[in-house]
Amino acid sequence: MTTQVIVLNGGSSSGKSGIVRCLQQVLPDPWLAYGVDSFVEALPAKLRDSDGGITFAGDGGVSVGAEFRALDAAWTEGIAAMARAGAGVIVDDVFLGGPASRQRWEKALSGLSVLWVGVRCDSTVAAGREIARGDRVRGMAVSQAEVVHEGVSYDVEVDTTHTESLECARIIAAHVTRASSPPM
Repeated sequence: MTTQVIVLNGGSSSGKSGIVRCLQQVLPDPWLAYGVDSFVEALPAKLRDSDGGITFAGDGGVSVGAEFRALDAAWTEGIAAMARAGAGVIVDDVFLGGPASRQRWEKALSGLSVLWVGVRCDSTVAAGREIARGDRVRGMAVSQAEVVHEGVSYDVEVDTTHTESLECARIIAAHVTRASSPPM
């Protein structure tokens, strides 16, 4: 079956966004990309730093409330609908809930062919990237580096600690199944 969705899971500053951009270049067909960062940016301002929305603790911890969860459910279903309509979709997410986060996606993507990708990065390297970015709460990279992978299984894993985004994208692309050509 042809891969319809690629889900990348990794901690903050692990290199997922760079891999996504490279995947869009190396995959032969066009793929849409949606990341959890874009979802968070799309939230109404009143849901940022609120109990019902999303809060970022000074130590890098992240908490989400009921309104966030409801909108997140709509977001995942919307992404699944695009894939069902024929668009190839790459998802960049952070599984803060571990296996429960994957199960949330499995439910939304039921019936679709999904490639599950773990994006790992040494926490010290990710922390350096976090500082260089300047747009993250310090400590997120270290607090998320391992916890997002605990209890989660993947079809393929890449590690950006010493491997560039393009090479990681090529590794992932090699696992994307394509529709077989009809016989001539």
